[in-house]
Amino acid sequence: MLTSLHIQNYALIEDLTASFPNGLVILTGETGAGKSIIIDALGLVIGERANVEGVRAGADRAVVEGVFDTAGNARLADFLRSTDMDPADELIVRREISRRGQSRCFVNDSPVTLTVLKQIGEFLVDLHGQHEHQSLLRPETHIAMLDEFGGLEDMVREYQQALGRLRSAAAELADLRRREQQLMEKREFTAFQLSEIDAVAPRGGEEGELQEALTILENSERLFGATGELYESLYGADRSVHDLLVLARNQLQDLAAIDRTFGDAARECAGAVAVVAELARFIQSYNAGIEFSPERLEELRERLGRLSLLKKKFGGSLEAVLARREELSSELSLAENFAAVIQRLAGDVESARGDCSLLAERLSAKRHEVARRIDKGILAELSKLGIPDAKFTTRMTREDPGDAPTNDLWIQAGGRRMTLNARGVDQVEFFISTNIGEEERPLAKVASGGEISRVMLGLKSILARSDRLPVLIFDEIDVGVSGRIAQAVGKSLKSLSSFHQVVAITHLPQIAGLADAHFVVSKSERKGRATTQMRRLTLDEQVTEVAKLMSGASVTETARAGARELMGITRSQRAS
Repeated sequence: MLTSLHIQNYALIEDLTASFPNGLVILTGETGAGKSIIIDALGLVIGERANVEGVRAGADRAVVEGVFDTAGNARLADFLRSTDMDPADELIVRREISRRGQSRCFVNDSPVTLTVLKQIGEFLVDLHGQHEHQSLLRPETHIAMLDEFGGLEDMVREYQQALGRLRSAAAELADLRRREQQLMEKREFTAFQLSEIDAVAPRGGEEGELQEALTILENSERLFGATGELYESLYGADRSVHDLLVLARNQLQDLAAIDRTFGDAARECAGAVAVVAELARFIQSYNAGIEFSPERLEELRERLGRLSLLKKKFGGSLEAVLARREELSSELSLAENFAAVIQRLAGDVESARGDCSLLAERLSAKRHEVARRIDKGILAELSKLGIPDAKFTTRMTREDPGDAPTNDLWIQAGGRRMTLNARGVDQVEFFISTNIGEEERPLAKVASGGEISRVMLGLKSILARSDRLPVLIFDEIDVGVSGRIAQAVGKSLKSLSSFHQVVAITHLPQIAGLADAHFVVSKSERKGRATTQMRRLTLDEQVTEVAKLMSGASVTETARAGARELMGITRSQRAS
């Protein structure tokens, strides 16, 4: 729910902050006081289009910030995770509009794009007013509303999994069919290239090993001479390093027999003798094993040359050559077994199509049942709201792809093909007629004004238990109604507020008297400029405001008594 709203330098508003409770929140005030400006500002934080003219004259920017309690809003949490944002029980949404026309959006102090802000707003608020943020007027949303109302979401998810399998298998089959001619034409060339690679039979890491062996063989004479000299110096020659260390060791041992201080030095020198002896043995062994083979040298150079040619032809590295070999092998295997692979994939497509058909038809049957319940419930609500002659029909249609569908996303049922969509085979749209003798028309084409607001209220009332939007806002919902109908509208709003936080602008006492929280919007002059304020009323002030709506500016005790009766205030409440 919306817990607070802060507006700064927007239109007539210089600085306004309000906190909102749950339930039915009512805004009243004189015409032109700025009630709709407040709703417009709230629209900004849910991604509505911004106008630079909305920035208050003399200010550099307008700022609107809404704080929402989002605990339990699982769909919003999933969306935030998908955009790498951390879900939280409180969401602070801020929109800044500069006089230069720049718009900045923030969610919990992190910048987001306007697109993301608008998507977040669709999880938070449904705004029924002078702007088009009316989900019920978008035909593409009707099928999801029907499914939510009927509790069909699990069936929809099961169908969508089957549709995903069909899409994947159909795409693979279509790709293979597109490649058939190319594969057959390239078959001989593919086999030739594969034989080229297999004739050399390269293996991973081979090039480095060959290069290392070549370097050693090319420098064999130098290695032989150097290791021979080194062996002589360390061990073979007179007064070699080994011999000198042995003399030093013996002398240190003699000194240690006299003075133990030389003990450590004698042991270290003995260790050095052993190290030099081991080093000399290694060098002697290496020297003896040096190979002088012009044939082996030529063999290594030839092998590296053949690998180099493969690299130039198949990707520039030995890894690329090996990867290309795998591709060629797969392509050749596919070309040689094309018919069997096509048959297997076609079977996968038909299996997935069968699953989709079964699930889509089951969904469609359930939707027809749910549609009848929706139609009946909404007609009852519209009658209560002063539209007794309304007709309402949830129409379900199916798209025929024709005899030559452009893809495999169709099923066969009832002797004809039907196109599959993301939620089955059905296309759902609400149709309505609000006057006797008129033909039903798409809900999206019903005239705007008070009538459409009541239609929206009726729809929201029947869909309330399934609609997951936590905040519903109605701007001027009472246009064109009065008396008994106004009372019915108020009761409907009050009932709706049991499932959602409802914010409504009204001029009718029958609606205002049912408020859980009542705010009055007023306009005053400050420093020679008009400024809009909003203030929450106490219970006694609320009685006075409702009395004003009943009798005008002059509030009598009789009017106040009537207001208290309308509001259902008891004597004990008055005393408190």
